[in-house]
Amino acid sequence: MTICSQIKGFGRTHERLADLSSLLAVALLFATIWVAIDYQAAIFSWTRQSILLHGPAVILLLVLDVFFIILLLNIGSTRREDAAHPSDRCFGTFRGRCHGGFNLGTAFRNWVHHIEQVNKKHR
Repeated sequence: MTICSQIKGFGRTHERLADLSSLLAVALLFATIWVAIDYQAAIFSWTRQSILLHGPAVILLLVLDVFFIILLLNIGSTRREDAAHPSDRCFGTFRGRCHGGFNLGTAFRNWVHHIEQVNKKHR
């Protein structure tokens, strides 16, 4: 049993935790934006003190932040997959991203289709 199937099974059996992980991902995104804007001067002055030491630390912190946001979003999206038709892919938010290529119109149509399907599931 792979780690992906274990996470998918956990997301399906614990739907509230999967929803909570999605909520935490969004909260982490907005908290990151707020901290970056509110403490911009302090971050820049701290980075200027030692650019060789503090610069990579800031970059590493941003990379870890993005990693945790994507990880939480993936955990939250696993419960939406159909258990009867399991996907070979490890994670995926919705099937619309796999179809249509890079055409903007097709991507928009797939996104609208996805939103319609989500609305049907919540009724």
